[in-house]
Amino acid sequence: MTLEEYRRKYTEDDAAPGWDAIDTRLRPIYPGIEPQHWGTVIKYMLGGPDPIDGVSAYRCPQASGWHHHYVTYGFSSLYYDEEAVGAEFSKYGFELTFRLKPEAGEGDAPPVWVVSLIQNIARYVFKTGKWFDDFHWMPANGPIRASAETEITGLIFVTDPVLGVIATPHGEVKFLQMVGPSWNSALRWLEPPDVGCYFSGIRLVTSAATIWVRFPRTHSPGISDSPRH
Repeated sequence: MTLEEYRRKYTEDDAAPGWDAIDTRLRPIYPGIEPQHWGTVIKYMLGGPDPIDGVSAYRCPQASGWHHHYVTYGFSSLYYDEEAVGAEFSKYGFELTFRLKPEAGEGDAPPVWVVSLIQNIARYVFKTGKWFDDFHWMPANGPIRASAETEITGLIFVTDPVLGVIATPHGEVKFLQMVGPSWNSALRWLEPPDVGCYFSGIRLVTSAATIWVRFPRTHSPGISDSPRH
């Protein structure tokens, strides 16, 4: 898209081309489904505490049972920005996703702790300028869910097998799924992963694509620090 085409299609007052691109990718996957959505009260650019402007959680049906599918809005460039038109990557070049099976007795509402986890990761990214890509590992320095009995104390990032990578007016955006293995599982991590294996805390569910779902209780590359924005 050229700058002139961009100016004809969008207006500076109300356009959110990057947000629209994410919605466009999700719409055919979850047709007619209204997600649970969390937004910021005060945007980060205006002094708010949370860098990510929005997180949506969809109920995703699978043969093995449904799970929550979280998707972020904010690691990429969401709003009207002429300087971002034609860039290779949109801001940090990714958005995060997370898949979570509900615990027994937890109900249908997606847990909010995942949103807090995402915002904490976002603060790190926005503060340091470092970004994530496939097979990057991030230790959490404790359980990824506060006050929970779990061996999962870190995250591995892999391309979300359903959402993949999209082209936006501001550049490429890869949907990176956060996968929470235990530390012992992370030490046995293979690159690329053996899709036939099982890890503690992770099950590889195979349907049309391999989907990594974190169950609630049940050689590590570093984080990239080359600037993308």
